[in-house]
Amino acid sequence: MTADEIRGTAHGSAPTPLSVLDLVTVGAGRTAGDALRTSVALSRLAESRGFHRYWVAEHHSMPGVASSSPAVILAHLAAHTDRIRLGSGGVMLPNHAPLVIAEQFGTLEAMAPGRVDLGLGRAPGTDGATAAALRRSERLDEQADDFPQQLAELVRFLDDDFPDGHPYRRVHAVPGPIQATSPGGVQSPHRPPVWLLGSSGFSARLAGVLGLPFAFAHHFSAQNTVPALDLYRESFKPSAVLDEPYALIGVSALATEDEREARRQVLAASLNMVRLRTGRPGLVPTPEEAEAYEFSPMEREFINSWNANVVHGTPDEVRSGLDDLHKRTGADELMITSHAHDGDLRLRSYELIADAYGLPAL
Repeated sequence: MTADEIRGTAHGSAPTPLSVLDLVTVGAGRTAGDALRTSVALSRLAESRGFHRYWVAEHHSMPGVASSSPAVILAHLAAHTDRIRLGSGGVMLPNHAPLVIAEQFGTLEAMAPGRVDLGLGRAPGTDGATAAALRRSERLDEQADDFPQQLAELVRFLDDDFPDGHPYRRVHAVPGPIQATSPGGVQSPHRPPVWLLGSSGFSARLAGVLGLPFAFAHHFSAQNTVPALDLYRESFKPSAVLDEPYALIGVSALATEDEREARRQVLAASLNMVRLRTGRPGLVPTPEEAEAYEFSPMEREFINSWNANVVHGTPDEVRSGLDDLHKRTGADELMITSHAHDGDLRLRSYELIADAYGLPAL
């Protein structure tokens, strides 16, 4: 693992490397299979247009989000791509045993050598009841507080370097480095780079102290973006992974030829978020349903605040918005997530953004 596997290269006139965050969204009248086929098409488009990496986010118990199993989806995408980096944005570590994650991502690394990222978060990626079902525990806050210990254990499994006397000294994540030390072993000791994800200061500080790359969820915690990035940079200590900070931010963006269509799609995504925040998660509604919906004053206030951080409009407007965001944050990479009812429209949005920046067809 080297810094070159972490740092991307900007193409065209983009001010920084551009990447993709996929929630595998499912629109009303569509199936999870439809959404996954869109993800395959999107990963191939992203690869062909020079996007640096393609991440899938772990969510649970949300009908409109089919990304509950990132490792499974990434294995499928690995079979349909050749160059683009694939990763989790992220795996919610407290939901899983560290050994299982090490095994899953060791397997992915064997499938797609040198192009797998392991992004980790400590939030549940769902509501409290579902988190309790995942973790087999009601003590969710305590498990989140254990995140640094869980992270350390996971890294030990990835590197296969538990010290003598440790109870896991003879436990090995396979595929992994142990295969290189077995008789006749030729397994590469390489492993996926670990990223920390966050929407507040906790993971920002931890990533800095450990010298790891950091990904911040600007798309749903915009007010914390600059403070978190500042904290990450101030806390950063050079490590074997990085000699200086590297931070990407997730940003919600949607480009359409017709500005009105962008507003319609963003309104539909906003209605979906209103329902999620009020305990009524569902499929992403159509723009027609959203236009007919009577938002309460409180809901209207929420979506106005939410949409203020969604970069949307014509390709030129989106390019300008992304450029401004890069200037304000100094992010080393922009990871774009696009939300729309229609999968083809999402695909077209990324194509229009690539065209706006003059990204080459690779």
